[in-house]
Amino acid sequence: MNNPFETINQRLSNIENILLGIKQTPVEEPKSENLTVKETSALLKVSEQSVHNYIKKGFLPALKVGRILLIKRSDIENSLREVKSLKYKRN
Repeated sequence: MNNPFETINQRLSNIENILLGIKQTPVEEPKSENLTVKETSALLKVSEQSVHNYIKKGFLPALKVGRILLIKRSDIENSLREVKSLKYKRN
């Protein structure tokens, strides 16, 4: 007959392994839909002035709320998909 303490210790170690696995998995923070110019520049790894230039040239659509420019994450992803070389653009 099995020792009851061995089965209890085995179950406790299984629970401990499960809890450690849960603790070590990274938790994804929910991504905000609207980004500021600073957050956009960090995401694209460019300067804030470049983001302002992209908005001014029409590459990135932005919404102005007061003095803050907000850029939708989906608009950023769409503009990255539509990157076209201006050098070879046909008229």
